[in-house]
Amino acid sequence: MLLSLLRRYSAPYKGRIAAVLLLQLVSVLAALYLPSLNAEIIDRGVTTGDTDFIWRTGGVMLLVSLVQVSTAIVAVYFGAMASMAVGRDLRAAVYGGVDSFGSQELSRFGAPSLITRGTNDVQQIQMLLLMIMNFMVMMPIMIVGGVIMAIREDVGLSWLVWVSAPAVVLIMVLFIRRLMPLFRVMQSRVDGVNSVLREQIMGIRVIRAFVRERHETERFADANQAITDVSVHIGRLFVLIGPIITVLLFAAEAAVLWFGGQRVDAGQMEVGSLTAFMQYLMQILMAVLMGTFMAMMFPRAIVCAQRIGEVLATRPSVVAPEDPEEPAGRRGVVEFRNVGFRYPGAEGAVLRDISFRAEPGTTTAIIGSTGAGKSTLVSLIPRLYDATEGSVLLDGVDVRRMDPAAITGRVGSVPQKPYLFSGTVASNLRFGDSEAPDARLWDALETAQATEFVQDRVTGEGEEAARGLDSGISQGGTNVSGGQRQRLCIARALVARPAVYLFDDSFSALDVATDARLRAALEPRTRDAAVIIVAQRVSTITHADQILLLDAGRIVARGTHSELLDSSETYREIVESQLSAEEAA
Repeated sequence: MLLSLLRRYSAPYKGRIAAVLLLQLVSVLAALYLPSLNAEIIDRGVTTGDTDFIWRTGGVMLLVSLVQVSTAIVAVYFGAMASMAVGRDLRAAVYGGVDSFGSQELSRFGAPSLITRGTNDVQQIQMLLLMIMNFMVMMPIMIVGGVIMAIREDVGLSWLVWVSAPAVVLIMVLFIRRLMPLFRVMQSRVDGVNSVLREQIMGIRVIRAFVRERHETERFADANQAITDVSVHIGRLFVLIGPIITVLLFAAEAAVLWFGGQRVDAGQMEVGSLTAFMQYLMQILMAVLMGTFMAMMFPRAIVCAQRIGEVLATRPSVVAPEDPEEPAGRRGVVEFRNVGFRYPGAEGAVLRDISFRAEPGTTTAIIGSTGAGKSTLVSLIPRLYDATEGSVLLDGVDVRRMDPAAITGRVGSVPQKPYLFSGTVASNLRFGDSEAPDARLWDALETAQATEFVQDRVTGEGEEAARGLDSGISQGGTNVSGGQRQRLCIARALVARPAVYLFDDSFSALDVATDARLRAALEPRTRDAAVIIVAQRVSTITHADQILLLDAGRIVARGTHSELLDSSETYREIVESQLSAEEAA
């Protein structure tokens, strides 16, 4: 998977990668040439006292050094450009995959894991590619070239290369085998920390309301300690690597001096050649060391690549049809025909044999106990899920045969949990229509009973202060109250002017008076659209043209408010539990 990702996403940057290879080749060849020049200075200049030769050869060494440094710098520059571009494209691919997921896939992976895969995991692969182009490209050239140049200096000492290099590789392989499973555990524990932290940040008000700070602190401490433990274990292995490799390097250097000194003493080798051989051996061992250190990055990168591959390979359960069908006209007729739905892996169906029709200019209300399937039912209309049985039709066409853009252009939804994005009031309202003028925004706010608090709303201080439509909204809308958040989400749907309005328990945070004013203001605005309301409060739906009473995923009663009062004992019990006798009449 790692090689597949690198091959696929580095393909557009072959030119930069080729430039890195060429520049690294020049840089390494220059580095390999320097010890040979140094040996000549010692043997032919210092030994004989030829000062002119020393100056000439020293000038060549300076020039070669400049070539080596400059090519190395440019190679790192091109390598960084290529690796950062690959990381950017990979993040975009992960985001694109997540953006196409349906609710089913999002629930399977979980938000914390998807965030980690799109950030930390991608960064690991990006850094691996950067290190590959900076060091792994140089390593084989340095090893092969170093061996050739060392043998060229003295064949009699070449056995030291064949002994010391495999010893370094063997030690690093043993460490890598220990590190691979630890890196896999580390990534899963990063997910765990993100999950706990995200949950605590999102639920901070609940935590404080129930005075659970100590418990949540302990829970985070457990997750934090878990990742700390595996990190310490990995750190211990890394701590051992340094001294062991250092001992090997010094032992190799001592062996060169010992056996090389004997050869110099016997007249079989010159001092300059001994110095050059020692430098070549160090270059070879350092290249092997860099390669093995790089190899230590592969286990974690492999794990990250597998996790990213899972996201990219996941096909969304809700997909656009190859040949989408466009409804004739834009009326806003919603029809359920014997619809059933079962969540993947669930023992029983959530919805069974649901059939009804919602016409433009009418209001359809859905009521029932918690867990009856109300929110799941309305989620089938904008295709957040696909029905597992039957058909959901929009303007006569099964939504599974429609282009998703055509569905969202017809359906405006206000979810059960209203969510606002960081930005301004205006930027949130224009989610419904990016070109909507300010006048339409204010009109939608007035209908949603939000004009007053938006006009009075001021954020920032001094020159950065903003009011009205330009006032700031924090992520999730946490800087406004629950009722204000609901009204802004209702206004956002109104700005879009859809043919179908879905209100999933969207008035629960409003007081009775504001609820009544909002419903009265909505009536003329939604006169030509189909309105479907999921409600817990009966007072919100008494005006509905048809009310569907759900129980255990089935429609057990339907009719107007007055009809259900006469025909359904369950509905009558719900009404009597909420309204006074006078209101019920």
